[in-house]
Amino acid sequence: MCTVAHSDPSASSVVDGGLSDEFAVPSHVEDVKKLMVEFAERHGSAGRRVVLITSGGTKVPLESRTVRFLDNFSSGRRGASSAEYFLYSGYAVIFLHRHRSLYPYSRLYTGVNLLDSLRLETDKDNGQVLVDQKALPNIATVLKSYQAVKATGLLLPVEFNTLSEYLHLLKAAAQALSSIGSKAMFYLAAAVSDFYIPASEMPEHKIQSSNGPLQISMKMVPKMLNPLVKDWAPQAFVISFKLETDPSILLERARRALDIYNHQAVVANVLDTRRGYVVVVTKDTQHELVLTDEEVQNEVEIEERIVSNLTKAHSQFMSQV
Repeated sequence: MCTVAHSDPSASSVVDGGLSDEFAVPSHVEDVKKLMVEFAERHGSAGRRVVLITSGGTKVPLESRTVRFLDNFSSGRRGASSAEYFLYSGYAVIFLHRHRSLYPYSRLYTGVNLLDSLRLETDKDNGQVLVDQKALPNIATVLKSYQAVKATGLLLPVEFNTLSEYLHLLKAAAQALSSIGSKAMFYLAAAVSDFYIPASEMPEHKIQSSNGPLQISMKMVPKMLNPLVKDWAPQAFVISFKLETDPSILLERARRALDIYNHQAVVANVLDTRRGYVVVVTKDTQHELVLTDEEVQNEVEIEERIVSNLTKAHSQFMSQV
């Protein structure tokens, strides 16, 4: 049996716009921040909007020398597909994603064994690798789109492994994007853990089952939305996501988040129907986005509708600033 105890929720805030010492700053954050600053300023000065997309889940280790950890189910599908639609809409994209989560364009071939899709033809002098385009449908079109994005420098991928990395990189990204004001959008689709175990309270070595039932006491992960909206990027257009398993509380929880954090929109969805139905909730409106059965069969993606709705809302937001 595993018993989980929640700690005092008052510990969940970010103090003075910073993160506590329990979340040590990774050594590479400042270097990545410089890249994000340059990316934002280059595209902002060209009149282009920039969206930061967070994608994938976060894992919470149970031991310092980690054998076991708590994870969530997110594959990063929504973030990766949304990145493509934002790029199609003319945005530059900073893609803050978990290591090995789905990635724009390549995510279309996740279930394909790459080696089964290639054939090696050899002669006396050299070899040539050929692609089976039946195994990789639309690969030429997808590759062309990806290479165009890469050639024009419209996509900046930033990877995280740990919860601490994610929190510090999100803060760095927000500060980097603050220089372009209302041209910046935050699309916070990552499934971030609500709970964690401080490093100072973790056992160093593997927890032994011979010690009997496991009791875990977890603290609340700092809520980043509040300082992001108030301090780090106060002029940006900010979207959070709300996933529930109980449809009856979904909209109430979405509106509660808007009241607490004072950001611009919440994309609300239920676990079982998230790929075909979402509600985009703002302070004054709510828009249901639904795919028909025929659209699902034709592989239409709900993210296309979400991005279309939010880009229009971002345009309106910029006109009012």
